[in-house]
Order: sequence, then C-alpha cells, then structure tokens
Amino acid sequence: MMMHDLTHNDDCELDGPLLFGRVLDGRGGAREISWEAARAWKPSVPGEMLWVHLCRTEPGARDWLMEHCAISAPTAQLLTSDATRPRAFREDGALVATLRGINFNPGAEPEDMVSMQVWCDGTRLVTLRRAPLQTPRDTRDELDAGQGPVDAGSLITSLTKHLVGRMGNVILDLDDAIDALEEQEVDCADKAMLAEISRIRRECLQLKRYMSPQHEALENISRDAPEWFEPHDRREIAETIDRLRRYLDDLDITTESALVLQDDVRARLLERNARTQSQLAIVATIFLPLNFIAGLLGMNVEGLPDAKDPAAFWEVLAICAGITVVQLLIFKKLRWSD
Repeated sequence: MMMHDLTHNDDCELDGPLLFGRVLDGRGGAREISWEAARAWKPSVPGEMLWVHLCRTEPGARDWLMEHCAISAPTAQLLTSDATRPRAFREDGALVATLRGINFNPGAEPEDMVSMQVWCDGTRLVTLRRAPLQTPRDTRDELDAGQGPVDAGSLITSLTKHLVGRMGNVILDLDDAIDALEEQEVDCADKAMLAEISRIRRECLQLKRYMSPQHEALENISRDAPEWFEPHDRREIAETIDRLRRYLDDLDITTESALVLQDDVRARLLERNARTQSQLAIVATIFLPLNFIAGLLGMNVEGLPDAKDPAAFWEVLAICAGITVVQLLIFKKLRWSD
C-alpha cells in the first residue's frame, strides 16, 4: 500500500474560526494576527495585506465574510458549503475559487481529495477548509521565514503551486508501484497481484476525475483574475497549469501501463491454469486403461483367466507397463507434453 504523509497538517489551536492569520509586509515576510485583530484590520502602510485561514465549519465564519468583507450571501454560502468541485470566477474585483488537494490525513486515501475555498480582493485573502490541509501551512512557513509571497497575486500562486506540487508525490508512488509489479517474476502472478493492479487503476482514474476540473479552474484564474493579479502572477499560474497537465498525462500513462500489466498477468494465470489442466489430463489418460484392466480383473466372478496362476500378477503388471510405454510414445509424437 502507498505510504501517505501523515506528519503535517494545518491544524492549530482555533481562535474563533481562525486557524492562523498573517499580515504580509510586502517584502516576503509577515506578522501574526489574532482573530479579534483580523476582524478590525485595515492596512496601515502601503503593501500590507491580510491573510486569514479559517475553518469553514466553525460558527462566525460566514457572518464575518458577509459583514467585514462585503461578500454576497450566495458567494459566502459557496465558500462555506460542501460544494467542492473546483471552480474559479471573478466577482466585483475579487477572485473566488474552490480548489482541491491530496488528502494526507490518517485513514484517508489520496483520491479522497480535500477542498480549499479562496476569496481575495487584492488586499485581503481568505482561505477556508474543512479537513486539515498542509498547503496553507507551507506558504505560511515561507512567510514566517521571510521568503514568502509579497502580494495577493504571488500569495495565490504560492498556494496553487504547493497544492499541485503535492500531487506529484502521489503520482510518483503509483508509477513506482506499477514498476515494482512489472519487475516481479512470471511465477509470482496471482490474484493478489491482480487486486493490487486494480487498486492502482482505480486510484489513477479517481485522481484524474478530481484533478481534471482543477485544470480548468486554474486556467480561469489565469485568464479572468482581476487587475491586481499581475502578469508575472499569470506566468506563475501558467507554469502550475503546465505541471498539472503533465501530472494528468502521467496518470494516463500509469493507467495504460496498469491495463497492459493486468492483461499480461491474466494471460499468465490462464496459461498456468491451462498447463495444469493439460498435465492432469495426461495423468488421467495414462491411468484410464490401467484402471479399466484393474477393474476388469478385480471382479469377483468365476472364470477369470489365470486366476490361480502364480505368475499371472507379473504378467498383468508387464501388460500395464507396456500400455504405459505405448501411451507415452503416442503423447510424445502428438507433443502433448509441450
């Protein structure tokens, strides 16, 4: 089974619905901000922007979006709902998006994707999630190290880059699993191998099903983002889109490789079964006339020839041996043993 990264998530001690908050300084760094301060935040110097990462299931998240960010009720509903299909659109100078990431939480399979909702007006960025997600924490750690994004556009491109980048590790694991199965000996082909190949195919198909809409969502961000999303940000998104496209191609290749391997394993199993049945048929054919002779001479009736002859047993044994030799010569001529 595939090993998942269970060592990190974005869980923090909740401050209201706030998981963590940062105020970007416009130079790659940020300072921490509490939920109370975030609710009343306004930029104090040029270049500052607010980023809050919220748990969308906590009370107060939707009300804050509507009251303090002036987000319409339908959009606030979308950002806090369980509608997780990837999408992105522009609304009154703000960017609204729903994206998906690989689920590395304990007990989850990678195809059980985790959603992240995004809203940004160029000065404030709000990200929301339900299940723990490592991607926001990656970008937050960059900011805390003073090497993070400097504005809203680069912050969004950082999030999307980490979100898509983590998919590559899972796809690489699937490729390695197929390679390991292909290297196994022919005699190792069994039903367990078929079950493992089926699992890999199923994961590939489900990942592609969930990742394909994300490709369209990222293209919408690149094409329709507001003016504060600068040209260099669009180039960064384009690179992320290209990486996602390569991942989708890799999934297609892995799926095809799994299908070919599955057909090969099934052919090996059929050949092995046919060979076993052929051997059993040869054995049965050899013993059929011998059983007939043994049954005929073993009848409890009067009149059996040589019934009282001491050498009769050896004569019958020699006849059976001769029949066996003749059968083996016939099998060899007919190439039944091939």
